[in-house]
Amino acid sequence: MDHHNLYLLRAFDGFVKTCVGLNMFDEAIDFLFQTRRRGIVPDVLTCNFLFNRLVEHGEVDKALAIYEQLKRFGFRPNCYTYTIVIKALCKKGDLMQPVCVFEEMERVGITPNSYCYAAYIEGLCNNHRSDLGYEVLQAFRKGNAPLEVYAYVAVVRGFCNEMKLDEARGVFDDMERQGVVPDVFVYSALIHGYCKGHNLLKALDLHDEMISRGLKSNCVIVSYILRCLGKIGMPLEVVDQFKELKESGMFLDGVVYNIVFDALCKLGKVEDAIVMSEDMKSKGLALDVKHYTTLINGYCLQGDLVNGFRVFKEMSDKGFKPDIVTYNVLATGLSRNGHACEALKLLDYMESQGVKPNTTTHKLIIEGLCSAGKVLEARAHFNSLEDKSVEIYSAMVNGYCEANLVKKSYEIFLKLSNQGNLANDASCFKLLTKLCLTGDTEKAVMLLERMLLSNVKPSIKMFSKVLSALCQAGDMESALSLFNSFVLRGFTPDVIMYTIMINGYCRMNCLQVAYDLLQDMKRRGIKPDVITYTVLLDGNLKANLRRCVSPRGKGKRTSSVSSTLRDMEQMEINPDVVCYTVLIDGHMKTNDFQEAISLFDKMIDSGLEPNTVTYTALVSGLCNKGHVEKAVILLNEMSSKGMTPDVHIISALKRGIIKARRVKFHN
Repeated sequence: MDHHNLYLLRAFDGFVKTCVGLNMFDEAIDFLFQTRRRGIVPDVLTCNFLFNRLVEHGEVDKALAIYEQLKRFGFRPNCYTYTIVIKALCKKGDLMQPVCVFEEMERVGITPNSYCYAAYIEGLCNNHRSDLGYEVLQAFRKGNAPLEVYAYVAVVRGFCNEMKLDEARGVFDDMERQGVVPDVFVYSALIHGYCKGHNLLKALDLHDEMISRGLKSNCVIVSYILRCLGKIGMPLEVVDQFKELKESGMFLDGVVYNIVFDALCKLGKVEDAIVMSEDMKSKGLALDVKHYTTLINGYCLQGDLVNGFRVFKEMSDKGFKPDIVTYNVLATGLSRNGHACEALKLLDYMESQGVKPNTTTHKLIIEGLCSAGKVLEARAHFNSLEDKSVEIYSAMVNGYCEANLVKKSYEIFLKLSNQGNLANDASCFKLLTKLCLTGDTEKAVMLLERMLLSNVKPSIKMFSKVLSALCQAGDMESALSLFNSFVLRGFTPDVIMYTIMINGYCRMNCLQVAYDLLQDMKRRGIKPDVITYTVLLDGNLKANLRRCVSPRGKGKRTSSVSSTLRDMEQMEINPDVVCYTVLIDGHMKTNDFQEAISLFDKMIDSGLEPNTVTYTALVSGLCNKGHVEKAVILLNEMSSKGMTPDVHIISALKRGIIKARRVKFHN
């Protein structure tokens, strides 16, 4: 090629790259094909730049079509071109076609590099097929394909996105066994997964391990941990950790600052967040829509709508266009603080600004109005909506629950259910909780049945709530029926469900049935916990008390208390404070004074600290038996530990003193 044509080709390539860089894709493509008609084959690097930018901007079909057309004109792809094509096919959801690309590469004599393999693995993971992505990684590895650490990062991140954290950890351990050294991106992906799953301890352990290996943390990883702290209700720790990180000199970006703003707002320290925003600006970081929205939310949480709208105005004056999230925050603030009319007017203002209210907007307004006691206004807004989604119905279910109008909430639930839909899980749980609290177990059971009919699997927690309500009501027949139906549907009861049932039967004095359930849970491989045994011990001690006060059963005792304690010992389950308190109280009430004192001493020897309830049980028992002096000694011991005797202890002591004086008088 002569110099003239070489310069011309470079000029053509430069023009195409400039157009692509400015996202002028149509102009770049037109020019590309014009040069082709003049017999000039475009440079592969230029074409790759175009293909990649099209794929990144979601123009996948266009990228693949141009690729195929250029190939017909004599264009010869290189390894990077094929990598882009694999990425495009995966982005399109065509997960089998990349196999044909690898076969084509083999035919034309191009050896795939690590980026090629990683692109396919990542594509599978991005399509929620991380299991297949991992299998492909293992197959490539067996074939001695060049795999870099990024391929493992893709699989770990994929499993974390699917919340399969055990599998993600398995891949992490596997790469170490293969001699692949984890980098900061692998650690970041796994820490993010644990934080999303609110498993803070594992995230922190992994972070410490990363630091110990000489890898530096960064603001992205820190943001995951801080956000997790905020989500699990630890805003004060968020602020403290931020201060430590700031002092360490680590660069903290706008995302981290926003997480701290949110934490301060939840602590009611909006003014501190405002001061911190000035600090953020002094470091060259600009506030954006998210920061302003967080500050507005902080003022709304405090009920300070004047300052909330002041920040809203400041945001608009600085050229930031409020988004749907900002308006939703304002709508919630207005409706929750008793400004129903203003909340509804805000909807019109939003639309005038080109922001259309979404389902979340209407949901927040309905729930906010109900929580502020404006149920009629909430109902009117609900009725005014033409297209009512499941979320809108769910909001009304939540709203009525907030206003303690459980019957109306259940009616909305039934109306939606009769249409073939179901309120969302959170709303079902809220309604179920309210039905159980009000003792309407029949409707609670019906709600579970409706969920099952809609092929929605109720959580074990939901079943447990209904079981507990039935047992509290003494309806063990219905409780057992629900428990059995749970098992027949293929669910596995957990220790909480078994304990609820055992407690129910103990309260009904059906101890044999309770012990049968204990054996059943052991057969299923479910280990009883200290609460299960405490319930059984309490049931036995109360049965002993009934025998003691009954003329027929005077003096008779069951040996089940000692056998239950032996069973606990064999299961390596140690009594806790509550368990010891139940035992002490039970023995005191059955006149087994020496055993109660022995248990109290044993409890202290085991390193457990008696609480107010423990002292109350012991002091009351001593006073009832006339041992006032010993009761006073315990009362002084209790006070020395900073515990304030409650009204029950004082009353028991007064009764004991009066009783002792009477005895002394008669003697």
